[in-house]
Amino acid sequence: MVPNFAWAKDNWLTVKVTGASGRLTKNIQAHLGNNPDSEVQRRAYLFTVEDNVNAALESIGHYHAKVSINVEEATKGPWKLNIDIDEGAPTIVQWIDIKFSEQMIEDNSFNRWLDQLTIKPGDVLDHGVYQELKNQLVTLAMARGYFDGKFSRAEVVVNRDVNTAKIHLHYDSGRRYQLGNVEFHGHTLNDEFMKKLIPFKPNSNYSTRRLNRLNRNLIDTGYFSNIKVLPQVDAMTDVDVPIRVDLSPRPTHSFELGLGADIGTNAEKTIEPRVRLTWRMPQINSYGHTQETTMEWSPDRPKFLTTYTIPLKHPLDDQLQFKIGLLRDKYGVTQDYNEEDRSYDYTGQLESEKRLLGVIRQQTLADQWLFGYSLEYSQELYNQSNIDYDSKFLLAGFGIGKTVRGDNTLDPKSGYRHIYSMQYGDPNLGSEIRLLKFEANFKWIDTFFERHRFVARLDLGANIADSDDIAQISPSLRYFTGGDQSIRGYGYQELGPFIEYTNEDGSTSRQVVGGRYLMVGSLEYQFYLTDTWRLASFVDAGNAFDTETFEPIASVGGGVHWISPIGPIRFDLGVGLKETETVDRSWRIHLTMGTDL
Repeated sequence: MVPNFAWAKDNWLTVKVTGASGRLTKNIQAHLGNNPDSEVQRRAYLFTVEDNVNAALESIGHYHAKVSINVEEATKGPWKLNIDIDEGAPTIVQWIDIKFSEQMIEDNSFNRWLDQLTIKPGDVLDHGVYQELKNQLVTLAMARGYFDGKFSRAEVVVNRDVNTAKIHLHYDSGRRYQLGNVEFHGHTLNDEFMKKLIPFKPNSNYSTRRLNRLNRNLIDTGYFSNIKVLPQVDAMTDVDVPIRVDLSPRPTHSFELGLGADIGTNAEKTIEPRVRLTWRMPQINSYGHTQETTMEWSPDRPKFLTTYTIPLKHPLDDQLQFKIGLLRDKYGVTQDYNEEDRSYDYTGQLESEKRLLGVIRQQTLADQWLFGYSLEYSQELYNQSNIDYDSKFLLAGFGIGKTVRGDNTLDPKSGYRHIYSMQYGDPNLGSEIRLLKFEANFKWIDTFFERHRFVARLDLGANIADSDDIAQISPSLRYFTGGDQSIRGYGYQELGPFIEYTNEDGSTSRQVVGGRYLMVGSLEYQFYLTDTWRLASFVDAGNAFDTETFEPIASVGGGVHWISPIGPIRFDLGVGLKETETVDRSWRIHLTMGTDL
């Protein structure tokens, strides 16, 4: 069937094209432009129709097309413009001749550009594609610092007799300029401190990628509200291009208020409101010191944590952090046996009050590995099986990890993260017991066929300690499962090994006290309905456990995710597939926000 297209904008002219393919018709419409909206414009429009149609045909290689134009005038209503096209044989690209000169030959960026070109001999000639090639080459040359570059030959040679074309693009690069002196304006930081943020050596070859890295470093510091990295091309010398950086500092103090609720996070399935206030000082002095204090209130889980950060050898790659915290938290479930009903009734959770002091040094190593070592002192008060504990630990630890993103968006299409850590405490050095703690965390993301995204997660942990000392391990150091970052469908940290004991009333109670080991995994499939909305389905499985027993718990569910400007917001429903002796088979709604990596 021969395509037949018509369009009309108003009462002055209706245009109808027959005989041409959809692609060619769109090109004709683009060359003709907007329909006229007056008698004078209609006259001018019709006067140039033939030239515009021929230009549209030749621009995509139809040099032998036949065009029939007919105008039907009317005393009332729009005139009719009928354009009938016989496309004829298209012009085929016979060869593509692209040549570089001087320094560009040894610049791999241009070889990579050649490798990704899709145009090839045998394609139908398209002058738009040819022009795009020229623009891409000039843009790449400018981005790589070849500011004197120019085409020595740029043409399409068409042989109309045999319907073939040869494309010639010869580019003389000239010299490659270097990055000159970088001058920072509008900041109050130490000059030597600022120089450390420059990610390239003096007299490095010019590259917009290097300037983008400088811009990214400045953003990552968190010191500035506005950043402009400006190459001074009009002030460049015969050798280099000076760089001017205009900065605007952030306010001295900033406050962030967050409101939320935990819906059904324990066996009572209550709704617990949460209020969080975060106070930040992004720059305390000229040496880049910062502090962040978070205060969170919920009925039984108030938290206070402040972190003071001091840059050391590098503002981003080497930092010393001091932490002070006061935290209350709840774990597991506590139940009393009801002889009348012959069942266990929920009576609360294992509660702890923790005081924390810590110092951490974090360094970025080669290939973006993040390495850190720490010394952390904690005191934790809790009551377990009617016994009051006051556990103190001084833990020396180190960790190493790496995160790789396929892109820099808040919703990366691909990437992975793996983190490994170890902590050690000894009674001779101030710890309650001898404890060796290992943890490993893995996450993997990939997207297939643009809309099918998979997210996999695996968390492993182990506490190595004497069996008689298990009760002395603070609850915050033990392992529990359940919650939106663990096994969805169950409450936050309500799953794990339990103990039975005789309570103060002489009856039997049991309490989930957590495990020495952890193994939890998850696999999630996400389908993008649009670029900002997706559906998800998942399976979570695993548990916290002790040496003697491992009772895996699984849950399934699904949800709707909105990719908002501030990151993905997830509304998930999880359903537990198994009842345990302490927790019924349950379901939970999880509302979370934040990137996966």
